[in-house]
Amino acid sequence: MAERRGARELIGALCADFAEFDEPPPPTRANGPLGWPGYDDQRARATERTGEAESVLCGVGVLGSRRAVLIAFEFGFLGGSVGERAGARIAAAFERARRWRLPVISLVASGGSRMQEGIRALAQLQVIARACLLTRQARVPHVCVLRHPTTGGMWAALAAGADVVLADPGAAVAFGGSRVRGAQDTGEAFTAEGKAATGQVDRLVAEDELPSVLAELVDLLHPHRLRRPPEPAPLPAPLPAPPVARTGWDAVGRARAPERPRAAEYLDRYFRTRFDLGGDRAGGADPGMMCGVGEHDGRPIAYAAQTGAANTPAGFRAAARLVLLADRLGLPVLTLVDTPGAANGADAERAGAGPAIGELFGAVAAAQVPITTLVIGEGGSGGALALAAPGATWITSDAYFAVIAPESAAAILKRPPEEVPGLAGRMRLRPQDLLELGFVRGVLPPG
Repeated sequence: MAERRGARELIGALCADFAEFDEPPPPTRANGPLGWPGYDDQRARATERTGEAESVLCGVGVLGSRRAVLIAFEFGFLGGSVGERAGARIAAAFERARRWRLPVISLVASGGSRMQEGIRALAQLQVIARACLLTRQARVPHVCVLRHPTTGGMWAALAAGADVVLADPGAAVAFGGSRVRGAQDTGEAFTAEGKAATGQVDRLVAEDELPSVLAELVDLLHPHRLRRPPEPAPLPAPLPAPPVARTGWDAVGRARAPERPRAAEYLDRYFRTRFDLGGDRAGGADPGMMCGVGEHDGRPIAYAAQTGAANTPAGFRAAARLVLLADRLGLPVLTLVDTPGAANGADAERAGAGPAIGELFGAVAAAQVPITTLVIGEGGSGGALALAAPGATWITSDAYFAVIAPESAAAILKRPPEEVPGLAGRMRLRPQDLLELGFVRGVLPPG
């Protein structure tokens, strides 16, 4: 890993016109709330080494073309630990972000709560968690960058609950630091890479890429760009496809054709730029569900798109997370449906397939922002329906939607395989059938 930059140096590389906030009142008791012997001397030496008066530096700056509030941890100051004074700085920064309606960028490198302040330091986790909650409730976005190391309370109370979580490759990220958990507990699970693999981090971003990535996110999520209520997301432009199928079995075959357009192609053509969000924040990531925010015709739109695979519980939870985030920030949502159905093996059941699908159904049903759905391939049962917007679903000519796949329907009805094509016809799953039955509002013509 490259040598760690100090907080002020990193801020200088990320943004222009940085203005530091006023300093909260200094502690009045010598050696802190516990009277810890030598604590004032430790602080003085930390200031001499780093040039900073505390472990966090807070202010407002310009990233790209938009202003944001920045909270940067100085690890050289007592390991980036947080006591009463640092906690007050962080809470005050979030309060200013709410008042000015500016996104928050937190750049975290911390060993956790400051031992020399004991329980008064630990209590700052509650102060910071409340500041984050109030900011979410105010519909102000928070983007966090995990630097090396991010451990203890700052990972749990500040970083993990951010709307978007980025991480420096190779950074140590864990609730328990290496000295606390013991040398025997090592490996990827305690790294940024491990957190990305298990859906707890959205993207690994090298430090030299941070300026452009953060500028893009601040622009996409800036509250000043978002209007309430937002206009619905327009449908994607048609892509090349055959005319609607004459039989149900033909419709199934076209939807399963390997050469037809998939979600990535629709998204690439739809958005000028887009930022993928990865994982469900609960230990899982599903590459079969693409979620994120992009810019279409000059405005931000959230998206959740199935890629043709059977989605795992992590995929449904990630989509629910995306819908809830969009609803809170005021972003219209585009969903693309394409799955043969939800994964239904033992691993999926152990991971909570039913509750995960139910969570997505609930998020879509409760959304106050408009959701636009396009079925672009297979619409397999509840795993597909969970992502579909009631009353605002369209379908392409090379897609279908069914209560269950024809083969599974035959198995349930104890019919031989040769009856599957005829059964597909009786299920009325073609695009024109779905239009007649009132399930879709229209069939997108071939491009």
